[in-house]
Amino acid sequence: MTQIQYQTDTKEKFTVITILNTDLSSNLVPELANLTSKWGNTEPKNLVLNLKNVKTWDEAVIEQIASDQGRFYEKNTSFVVCAISDALFDILDKTDYAELLNMTPTESEAWDIVQMEEIERELLDSDDMEFEVPKAE
Repeated sequence: MTQIQYQTDTKEKFTVITILNTDLSSNLVPELANLTSKWGNTEPKNLVLNLKNVKTWDEAVIEQIASDQGRFYEKNTSFVVCAISDALFDILDKTDYAELLNMTPTESEAWDIVQMEEIERELLDSDDMEFEVPKAE
C-alpha cells in the first residue's frame, strides 16, 4: 500500500511539509487529512504544503486540501499550497477548487503570505490600538 512520503522543515512561524510522492491518489486522502491535522495542532500552527514533487493528483486530494485549508483558517491560522506544477494546475483548473486554494508559485512566496497573515492577525487582535473619532463642530 502506498503511503504519503514527506519531509518537514519547521520555522519560527510555520512548518513546511514537502510531499515526496509523485502521485497523490484518492486512497491517500485519509492519510493526508491526518498529516495536516497533526501539524495544525502543534506549534507553529501555520502550514505550507509544498507540492514540487507531485506530478498527478486526484480530485479527492484537491478537495481534501481545500477542506484542510478551510479548517486552518477557521482556527485563525494560515495554510498555503506552493510549487504546483503546470500539470497539477491543469487538473485543478477543471475543478471548483482553483479559486479557493491559497497558492503561490514558490515556497519563498508562501512564507511571505504566512508572515503577512500573521501580521494581519496581530494587528486585528491588538487591543491597544485606539482610534479617536474627530468630533463634528
